[in-house]
Amino acid sequence: MTLGELIKGASQEGKEKHVPVIELIECNECCKNAVKITVGKDVAHPNTLEHHIKWVALFGVKNGVAVHIATFDLGPTFGVPTVIAHVNTDGLSELIAVEYCNIHGLWESSLSL
Repeated sequence: MTLGELIKGASQEGKEKHVPVIELIECNECCKNAVKITVGKDVAHPNTLEHHIKWVALFGVKNGVAVHIATFDLGPTFGVPTVIAHVNTDGLSELIAVEYCNIHGLWESSLSL
């Protein structure tokens, strides 16, 4: 089995609480784009010791290769599963967000640029 076979997306049950939503937002602090990733945008994800989002990772695709941009480690009870990364998107064709729920595993989504 490969790791890719374990990653879930928008077609699985529970997607409304788990699929990371990627948005480009304006940033007034720098000349780079800001990327906002929200887990549970439409339906809030539980944020308890028993059931939480542990981490969110952001990748870009450049010339057909995935490049790591940022990883956010979230605490089980105080880490709200919304993060913002300042990103130079020059040369990127796509953004990919992956998140890990301690109960429901890995989930991903992508945004074409």
